[in-house]
Parts: sequence; structure tokens; C-alpha cells
Amino acid sequence: MQITSILVSFVSVLWVTAFSTAGCKANPDSCRLWAEPQMPILSMDGDFVIGGIFSVHYYMKSEQNTYTTMPAQPQCAGRQLHLARALEFTIHEINNSTELLPGITLGYQIYDSCSAEPMSVKVAFQFANGLVSVFNDTNACLKSAAATVPAVVGESSSSPSIALARMLGLFGIAEVSHSATCACLSDKNQFPTFFRTVPSDHHQAAALARMVKYYGWTWIGAVRSDTDYGNYGMAAFLKAAQEEGICVEYSEAYYRTQPRIKLERVANVIRRSTARVIVAFITAADMKFLLEELVQQPPPPLQWIASEAWIIHPDIVRFNICAGAVGFGVPRSVIPGLPEFLLDLSPAQALKLPILTEFWERSFSCSLKGRTGSSEFMRECDGSEDIRALQNPYTDTSQLRNTNMVYKATYAIAHAIHSVICNHTQCDKTNKFSQWQILNQLKRVNFTTKNGYQVNFDSNGDPVAVYELINWQFKKDGTLDFVPVGYYDSSKPRGQEFRMSSAIHWLGHQTEVPVSVCSESCPPGTRKAVQKGRPVCCYDCIPCAEGEISNKTDSLDCMHCPPDFWPNANQDSCLPKPVEFLSWDDTLGIILTVFSITGAFMSVCVASIFYKYRASPIVRANNSELSFLLLFSLTLCFLCSLTFIGRPSEWSCMLRHTAFGITFVLCISCVLGKTIVVLMAFRATLPGSNVMKWFGPPQQRLSVLTFTLKQAIICVIWLKVSPPFPFKNLRLYKDKIILECNVGSSIGFWAVLGYIGLLAVLCFVLAFLARKLPDNFNEAKFITFSMLIFCAVWITFIPAYVSSPGKFTVAVEIFAILASSFGLFICIFAPKCFIIVFRPTKNTKKHLMGKVPSKPVVSVLCLCKQA
Repeated sequence: MQITSILVSFVSVLWVTAFSTAGCKANPDSCRLWAEPQMPILSMDGDFVIGGIFSVHYYMKSEQNTYTTMPAQPQCAGRQLHLARALEFTIHEINNSTELLPGITLGYQIYDSCSAEPMSVKVAFQFANGLVSVFNDTNACLKSAAATVPAVVGESSSSPSIALARMLGLFGIAEVSHSATCACLSDKNQFPTFFRTVPSDHHQAAALARMVKYYGWTWIGAVRSDTDYGNYGMAAFLKAAQEEGICVEYSEAYYRTQPRIKLERVANVIRRSTARVIVAFITAADMKFLLEELVQQPPPPLQWIASEAWIIHPDIVRFNICAGAVGFGVPRSVIPGLPEFLLDLSPAQALKLPILTEFWERSFSCSLKGRTGSSEFMRECDGSEDIRALQNPYTDTSQLRNTNMVYKATYAIAHAIHSVICNHTQCDKTNKFSQWQILNQLKRVNFTTKNGYQVNFDSNGDPVAVYELINWQFKKDGTLDFVPVGYYDSSKPRGQEFRMSSAIHWLGHQTEVPVSVCSESCPPGTRKAVQKGRPVCCYDCIPCAEGEISNKTDSLDCMHCPPDFWPNANQDSCLPKPVEFLSWDDTLGIILTVFSITGAFMSVCVASIFYKYRASPIVRANNSELSFLLLFSLTLCFLCSLTFIGRPSEWSCMLRHTAFGITFVLCISCVLGKTIVVLMAFRATLPGSNVMKWFGPPQQRLSVLTFTLKQAIICVIWLKVSPPFPFKNLRLYKDKIILECNVGSSIGFWAVLGYIGLLAVLCFVLAFLARKLPDNFNEAKFITFSMLIFCAVWITFIPAYVSSPGKFTVAVEIFAILASSFGLFICIFAPKCFIIVFRPTKNTKKHLMGKVPSKPVVSVLCLCKQA
């Protein structure tokens, strides 16, 4: 890298040589400007002479912008004389100090580069070898006229500083810049002798990007100077902006010497832009040209984000189009004694130096008496001019920003010299030292200036980055002013670098933060979908899919809710899914409960009636023991339906299915027993039949017990192997949970139902066979009809149970239980109760047997009497 630096410097020397030679041939008058010795604008002899180089004038555009044609005279406008004089003041203050360099007198040679790189290179050679000039018109070297300077303060901007640092670096001469901020200068491989007291643009670019992100500006424009300062600074900003998720609509470059058509094109891009925030990494001179072009056709109100080069520049503050501009600038400071030094200037003193003469005459637009040479002003100064009445950057000491950087840089060099030649309180002016010794001591300096500022450099030659956040606000008189509204300190932990001290006036007057986005923020409940072919900041807001949410603004993706949760209406949060089951307070649950209790109550009432009239013929003829057992089982059937209502639990799930299976088998067994009794009674009428003794009361009880016990065994096996359990059904509905009882073993469940169905079919067949009984003893017909209803209900139940959703599945099951129970109850017991209560005349043995009693009826009555 060092070899590369030397080659670049050598090319620069050749370029200056060609530049000067070609310029002399094309324009002999301009040859004197570039080839004659460059004289300092301010100088003083001393034991050690510190160099200084500032852009006191701006080199403006020439008529022919080529490398070989030079203007006869640079078109200059003085702006940085106060910086050069600040170096002069600091040297005098150090010379008067008894602690720093006692007995040593520092001198200075301060040059004006006119913000031109060739001039900086020319001055660098004079600093390096003490020659009056590098080349004359015959390309012959001139003799040494002064000693080599130990260090240089300057340059004022990045591009001249790069040229200066490359030259000085070859000779080990330290350069301490007060305002060259290009991050490229931190590369010690290319610029080993460069130091600065102003922060690197690396920190400024990161701070600007973070500020843009903080205020929610994701769609911005960018303009920069087409120089090292602008290009490197904007590159660092764009990199930081990309990391922060900021999109740049355009990035335009301009330099003041470029053709006007380029300036117009940049201005038109800004006018047509949809971005309402512009980041300008641009020098004050380039910014001035750009704003002058924009005010001719003003664009919509723009929020300017400024770099330190123009945010505090007095020439730009007159453009109201930049009202509300925000940017980072070097902090203000106070330098005791400097204001008095700057204002201690009389016409007699101004006549001593051409630069002061020019300043005086241009400030007051008059020609000083006694001056040598011609003046551009016809009016002669009359002596009433008062420098304290001027309002310009020279006299305005309320904004000592870069001035303090010059002050710190000069003190840093003085401390380095002190470390080399001084031992405790003794300094030896005859001490011979090299520039590399000064360079090494600069790396180690660490002190506090008289005005309280810490000075030290890191390994890259940079200071700690401290900025003031500046906001352009209107004053009462309608003019704009620089108002500090916050601070930035890179030494603070991340997230604590910013400290706001007052409110920002956006666009000059409003307190509401302006909006600059390509697309509005996507609210919670939506996600961003990047528009095809556009930057990532341009997107559409797509609602989250069903079952998904986004709970923050500008979500990239939606996320699924957990299985037990479902999005709310706005799809920005997950809410617990409502749990649905057939509850006691549900309307359907209340209705079914009423019917269940009513059925159980009616069964108890009928049992009471039968018990009261147990001696009556109709009760005795209908097998009172099985009738009471049937009524008991029907009561249990009605009541078991209640176990299906309410929140399912482990016990309720096991109870409801087993209770239902056993009680219904008990019920069907009783009906089956009654049917068999009737059939057996009529079979007993056949000659030689002896069946009645095989189906007496003991056999009836045993048959009921056997049928019921088989169902109980099936239920026990079911409960043992895979019992029913509570189950959250999440698949039936997306937005709610169905809490139901899972049957566990499907084989067990259908075995219970199948056994009930088998008994019901058997009972139906037997009752159908007994339908030819005498009309007055018609119970077999009622059993047939009840079994027909029972079978119809349960055959219909199967498809209804499978297809019913949610809690209605349970309701269908309860309905089947109640319907079949009521069918049995009404068909078997309603006719008998009607006769007992409302037709007591028919409740006689004579009526049951008819006029000619038949033997089957007598057999039934006898069988019932035994029971």
C-alpha cells in the first residue's frame, strides 16, 4: 500500500508539472500564478515554523474547464480568513505560555490553497523541502529558502487534504486537519501521517442513517458533491442506510465546475421526486449553486438532512427553502481572547498584508489610503469604518466551530514538539529531530486545552466523534438561525449516543415530523409484500391469511396462532378459542333437561299409580314385577341423558356411555321378558305343552339379569381397554374448540349400541309374532309399536350422530335416548294408565276376559298372578 501511495503521489507531481508547463504555454500571464513561488498570506519567524494551509478563497468555475487551460485570475470570495488568523492567535498564545514550550518561539507560514488540489500539492512541496517554489518556467529546482516544517495544520476540505497528505506522507510530515472529514483519510496504509481534530464521516454517516431511521423516513433522496468528500461520505451513508432498512429513491452527484446542464438535471430529479426527505452530503459551495437553481422553480416542501459541511455555513442560511434543515455540526465553543484578537484590526494594520487589505476593502467596499497597486473599488475609505460593526463570518465569534478545531490542531502539534525537545521544564531549541519523531508523538498526545476540550487521536488518527445536532429555525425577524437541538457522542454505549435538548422545528415551523415513505406502514393484521421491480420500501399491505396474525407494524410475515387460539377481528392478536359443549345454561341444554326430568317424573308417577292399583286386573295381567322393573329402568334412561349435558370430564365421559348402555339393556330386557311371557302363555294352550314351567318368575328375573350382565361385561372391558375421555376437537371448526367425549375404543362403543340393537330387534320380532292376541288383551301390539319406534329412532340416530357438528352431536344422542324412552313409556304404559284413571269400569277381570273367556287369557292371568 505504501508503494501505491508513492506512485499516486508521483503521478500527482507529473500532473502538476504538466499542468504548469501547459498553462504557461497557453497563457503566459497565468504561468506566473502557478509557476512563480507561492507566498504565504500570513507568516512569522520562529525557532520552529508550523505550516498552515486553508481554503481562504474558493476557486470558481473557469470559462474553459480543461486540464491545460488556466484562468488568468481565480475568481475568489474570502470566507475562511478567520481560520487562518485563529492559527495565528493560537501560536501567539502558545508563545506566551510558560508551561508549553518555555523559551521556544513558534513561527508560522500560512498559505491559501483557494480550494484547488494543484495549489495544495504545490504548497506541500514547499513545506517538504523549504524551496521557494517547486518548479520555475525552465523546470529547474530553486535553492532552499527555509527549513522544513515539522507539521502542517490543514487542509480545509477533503480532496485538497488527500492531495496534501499524499505529498507530505512521503516525507513523514504530519498533517493535522481541522475540517477534512472523508472517511478514506483514516486509512493509515495510504495516509500514515494524517491526523484530524474533526470527526470522520464514518461516524457522521452512521449517525445520519440512524437519525433518518429514528424518524421513520424510509424513502429518501440523496445528493452529494462529486468529490472525495461527497462520494466517500455518501457511500458510507448509503451502506449504513441499507443496514437500517432505508431506501434511496435517487442518488445524484454534482460539482460546481461541471456544466450547467448537469446542475439542471439534478434539480429536476429533486423536483420530480416523491421523497420528501433529502440527505445532502455536499460542500457549501456546491450546495449554494444547487439551491440557486432550485429556487427558480421551487419543489414541494422538503426536509433537508445536512452534512457538517453546510449545516452551519452562513452563506446557505439565507435560503428559506432549507428552513427546518437538520444535520450534525462541529460543537460550538468559546476561545478566550480570540474575539478581541480578530477585532483588533485597523486600516494601518490591514495595509501591512495583502490578504488583510483585500479583506478590509471587500468588507467595506472602499479602497484603503496608501495602498500599493490598483483597487477594484473607486471609493476611498474615509477612516470611519468600524470592523466591530461588520456582520460576516470573520466577526461572528458566536459560532466558533471549525475555529476550535484549528485551535486544537495547533496545540496538538505544539505538544508533540514539546515532547520531542523538552525535558521537564527545559527545552533545547538546538535539538535536532526528524518529522517522524513529531509523528510518533502526535499519536500519543492526550491533553486538555485551555478552553476545556480533550485532545487525543485513535489508531487511525481520528478523534472521538462528538456532534451538535443543528436545526434551522426562524427567528422573530423572519431570518433563519442555527439552533442546537441535541448532541451525539460516539463514545457512549449504542443506543445512548443521542441526547435531545429541545424540540425540532420541521420545515422551519411545524412540530409534526414530516412523512417520507414509498408506501404507508402496514398496520397490524397485515404483512408487507414487496412490489415487483421496486425497492424493498415499496410494498403492498396484504391481510394475513385465515388463522394468522401480525402483531406489529410493517410485519414481513404473518404467524400462525397456537392450536387453542384464533385471531381477533383485526388479526393483530391471538385470543383463546371459545370452548363449545352442551352446557346447562344453553337453551338446547335446558330444553333437553326439562324433557329428561319430565320423563323421569312421569315414570315415577306411573309407578305410583301401578303400586296403588297393584291388585287390579290390568296391573296383574301385565306382569306387575316386570312392569315395575321396566318403569325403574325407564326412569334411569331418562336420567342418564343428563350425564350428556355439561362440561365433559373423565368421569362424566365414562359414566354417560356405560350408564346409557346398561340402563337401555335393562329396559329392553324387561320388555323382552314381558313379550316372552305373553308368547309362552299362548303356547301353553297347545296340547301337551309344558312351557309355562320353564318361564316362570325365576326364569324371567334370570333372563333380565343375564341380558343386563352381558352388557355390563362389555362396558367393563371397554372401560378397561380404552375408555371414553374428554377431547378438544380442533378440526371441526377453525375458530372454536368443541369439547366432547371421545369414545376411546370405537369397537367398544359400537358393541354397546349393537347389543342394544340386537335385543331391540329380537323383542320387535317376538312382539310381532304375538300381535294376534285377543283385542281386550292387546299389550303385544303396543310392544310391537314401541319397538318399531325404538328401532326407527336408533336407525335414524346413526347418520344423524355422524353428521351432526359440535354440541349437536351430543344433542342428537340425548334426543335419541329421550325419544326411544318416551316411545316405550307411552306405547306400553299410557293405555293402561288411561284405563286405570279414566276408565275404571274396564279395569275388571270380566272385561279383560270378554264374554267367553279363552284359555290363553286365563293362562296369562295365572302366570301374572304367580309373578
